[in-house]
Amino acid sequence: MGKPGNSQRKNAAMLDTDDDNSSVSSSSTIRSDRFSVMETEEMQLDKDTLLDQALDALYEKRSSTRENALSSIIAAFNNSLQHQFAEKKFATLLHQCLNSFKRGSAKEICLASHVIGLLALTVGCGDNAREILEESVLPLTQALKSASETAKIALLECLAVITFVGGSDPEQTERSMQIMWQVVHPKLKANVVAAKTSGATISAMISAWSFLLTTMDGWKLNPRDWQESLTYLSSLLDKEDRAVRIAAGEALALIFEIGSLDKFSIEAKSSSDGSSQEESKPRQYIHIQGLKAKVINQVRSLSAEAGGKGSAKKDLNNQRNLFREILEYFEDGYCPEVSVKIGGDSLQTSTWSQLIQLNFVKHFLGGGFVKHMQENELLHDVFGFTPKKYVTDHEHRLSSSEKRMYKSPNSVLNKARTQHLNKQRMLSEGKNIGHFSVSGGDGEA
Repeated sequence: MGKPGNSQRKNAAMLDTDDDNSSVSSSSTIRSDRFSVMETEEMQLDKDTLLDQALDALYEKRSSTRENALSSIIAAFNNSLQHQFAEKKFATLLHQCLNSFKRGSAKEICLASHVIGLLALTVGCGDNAREILEESVLPLTQALKSASETAKIALLECLAVITFVGGSDPEQTERSMQIMWQVVHPKLKANVVAAKTSGATISAMISAWSFLLTTMDGWKLNPRDWQESLTYLSSLLDKEDRAVRIAAGEALALIFEIGSLDKFSIEAKSSSDGSSQEESKPRQYIHIQGLKAKVINQVRSLSAEAGGKGSAKKDLNNQRNLFREILEYFEDGYCPEVSVKIGGDSLQTSTWSQLIQLNFVKHFLGGGFVKHMQENELLHDVFGFTPKKYVTDHEHRLSSSEKRMYKSPNSVLNKARTQHLNKQRMLSEGKNIGHFSVSGGDGEA
């Protein structure tokens, strides 16, 4: 069991001092307030103690004990933002979770993956988040090669979150995107047959990949790495699995939005028959227009698909609605505008990038989504959203010196905010393209 930190000991000392002074006053109000403060501090000490116990349990040999400990940590991170615990214990917690990749069951791998993602979201941008990413990439890549389909989904989501938070340059983000892509398109040795990938894994990979693509400046993508991916995504629109079709549709809308069709086209490379780049441009243009036309026709069909045998009406309606929105965007340039209620506030999105980010974060956080959106400063910066209650409570809690630090351009928080705003500005450079009719063109990549 961990010992209370310095700040906790100081708080305990302050409470002792209050007790000594209590004899001076007989006011029931003062006694009541003091009891309330003591109760709050005791609850925090209990939470810290439970987290320390759960962390200690990750060293146990019994897998069920480790699984229960990981579940407890997830619950604690969902119920409140564990900044203090995460800052002090992040390295220990990270490496115990990475150990779970090697020795754990599929369930343990899923839980450990989720803990690492929550840990990154809690520490926010900075050195700790970068360390989480760099320490995790190799173990994650190795685990993806042999994990069950269920564990692969959790590992992909974990990789997406830690890259989103800790990736400080495009090369890191594109590296993670490549690792994800290899799950579905492995580089095989001679005489090795690729194992069939489930629809659930394919849709999870496309969603995680798209989530990271939202942070990329479309013009800086390496075209050699992504040639043929547009054709592959188009082929997924014909799959029977509805979740796969939806994930592929959103990815295609995002590619159109950031203006990177050339990057994702197989003809976007220099001609292999010796013709010059200038000579290949008309053929490249025709090829891209053909791909656009094919994708738009597929989207139009899916937006009006009739229900088949065994087709769930709700799922079918969700698909139709999504592909109607994609079709409207392709033909008229209108992005869906979404409003999500969070407590008493509304979060608005007006681009595919924002919508994909929101859906991914909401899915990953699950029951902790509202709590994190209300109090997590990293997510406030990502979505440009700060609840009124958070502003009031936060200003009330800060001392005058802390308020100065908070506003300082050199503060960690402001550096984190600047980093994420820069990512958003980079992304916005590719968003000023009007609409994508079949006859329309993109800017040069």
